[in-house]
Amino acid sequence: MTPKQYCQQKTAKSGSSFYYSFRFLPKQKREAITALYAFCREVDDVVDEYTELKVAQVKLAWWRDEIKNLYQAKPIHPVTKALQPFVHSFQLSEEHFHEIIDGMEMDLNFNRYQDFKQLQLYCYRVASVVGILSAQIFGFNNRKTLKFAHDLGLAFQLTNIIRDVGEDARRNRIYIPLEDLATFGVSEDDILRSRESAAVRKLLEFQIERAESYYDKALHELPDEDKKSQRVGLIMAAIYRTLLREIKAGGAESVLNARTSLGPLRKFWLAFRTWLKFL
Repeated sequence: MTPKQYCQQKTAKSGSSFYYSFRFLPKQKREAITALYAFCREVDDVVDEYTELKVAQVKLAWWRDEIKNLYQAKPIHPVTKALQPFVHSFQLSEEHFHEIIDGMEMDLNFNRYQDFKQLQLYCYRVASVVGILSAQIFGFNNRKTLKFAHDLGLAFQLTNIIRDVGEDARRNRIYIPLEDLATFGVSEDDILRSRESAAVRKLLEFQIERAESYYDKALHELPDEDKKSQRVGLIMAAIYRTLLREIKAGGAESVLNARTSLGPLRKFWLAFRTWLKFL
């Protein structure tokens, strides 16, 4: 299996919405973004698959060394081998890859976030940085596009957090800021035990409104001159925002005891329609 094939398999296997947007890209950009996403999956899998803290820390430390190898043109892993042709041609910063790993380390060290400021740092590292790297691969003329990518990444991660409230709770994780729980009179136990109540519904509605505000902010920031080059980001926004609205329609039950998702055909239709809109 070649490094490219490894990354393609890793991306397709995840079943992520990202996969549907990548397919519309020209070959070089598609290979670059697929390799980037495969890297994100690899380091995320470390946190999900290794329950021993020290083992996970060692694995992430290995990935830090491997990023150094990548920028010294001597990668070992199939993912970094696939990334190597693109890190310089798309001006992908080494520091950004380390920031993504920093975000994964936060998952090893925290299972609660005290306030939105602390959560924002996590979201920046695991999502906004990925958005910025992606925007560089897609191409842009106006540097305001990087702000679009930053805020869109934040919107995506907030959507993920809302979607996975129940699933995360079953792993003793609460990503909704504890400050917000206190504001709405919701206890940690209410979340951990998936108790549906008026207070929980209002808490989740507030989280949805916050995510929506970041979609609005990001789309407002994207310069007209870069809308065509950033179509993949716009496709992702269409898919994720539709998911967020499905969650809103389904109420608290749709995230506490279930996992709302969009079917493959619906994702593909949203992707195709958005791509055509910005031709």
